[in-house]
Amino acid sequence: MTKPAHPVGGATFDLAAVEHEMRREDAYLREGHTARTLVREPDLRIVLVVMKAGARMAEHRAGETVSVHALSGHVRLRLPDKTVELPFGRLLVLEKGLRHDVEGIEESAFLLTLGWKSP
Repeated sequence: MTKPAHPVGGATFDLAAVEHEMRREDAYLREGHTARTLVREPDLRIVLVVMKAGARMAEHRAGETVSVHALSGHVRLRLPDKTVELPFGRLLVLEKGLRHDVEGIEESAFLLTLGWKSP
C-alpha cells in the first residue's frame, strides 16, 4: 500500500488505476469494500473507497464536513431523515457529525473528501 501523497508542487492520481488495484486487495475480497487515503494533510483528507454490489458500511459519522463523489456505479446513503441515491457523477455534501451508512447498489467507487481541523 502506498503512502498518502503530499501536494507540494501538485499531486496527481490515476483514479481508475488505483481503483483497479484496490479491487484485488484482500480487504475488498473479504469485506466487500476497502479504502485508500490518497492525501493526508493537516487541513484535508482525500480517500478513495471501492465497494462491491451489496456491500455495506455500518452507520458512522465524520468529525468534519465531508463530500462524497460517486466516480462509478451507484451507492446509497441512509441519513437520519432521508435516503440519498448517489449514482455515477453525483456529489453529496454532509455536515459534520451527521450519522449515515453506505450501501453499494452496484460495484462502485467514490471519492471521500474530508475537511479537517488544523492542529
